[in-house]
Amino acid sequence: MSEKKSWGSTVLGWFIVQDETSTAEGRGTGETPAPSQPAMGPETAATIFRKEPPAAPGGQVDFEAVFEAAGIDADERQRVAKASELLASLPAETAVAVKKQIVEASLKAFGVAIDKIIEAGVSEIQALEGYIRAGAADTQKLLQESTRRIQQYEDEIKRIRLVMEQRVQEQQGVQTSCNAKKLQVQQILEFFGQEAVARVVQASPRLIDPSGHRGSTR
Repeated sequence: MSEKKSWGSTVLGWFIVQDETSTAEGRGTGETPAPSQPAMGPETAATIFRKEPPAAPGGQVDFEAVFEAAGIDADERQRVAKASELLASLPAETAVAVKKQIVEASLKAFGVAIDKIIEAGVSEIQALEGYIRAGAADTQKLLQESTRRIQQYEDEIKRIRLVMEQRVQEQQGVQTSCNAKKLQVQQILEFFGQEAVARVVQASPRLIDPSGHRGSTR
């Protein structure tokens, strides 16, 4: 088994490892190989931080604040940063074994213990994985609560629409019924004649003349 493949099974499952075979297959199919699944649960993630980790507005993570919240002090973070800078400063074509010798020798010259760097590095990975899991748990809670509220609003909208429909149907029924009654009364008025009806309407103080004219009463 290659050293690259062994990482995923030897360091608590926090490393994102892509199998070489899967990577090759992914190149051929255009699919992105799935990373290994971390073994940390949400309960474990919650115990990593000594204080509330920072928010990530717009998805921008303040890594220093995340590490600080996880109890990784500045000296530990500096050790990892120093090792990263040394490694990045080496030419890309330098053999891995040579890079390792150079970095280790340089760190020892600075009085930095390799084990301390490894411990700090794993702590940072642990903090980042915990941050991911904590954020995912908060996001899930938000989605569930939002879905519940949306359902409530949708139910309320349905209820309001039902009330609106019922009111429209009632009004249609009122209009149909009243028009039928108007026709019934109109037959009586037509029996007495249009002129008689007009005369009474104009003379009555309580009736409204559709023409807008009202005669004086004596």
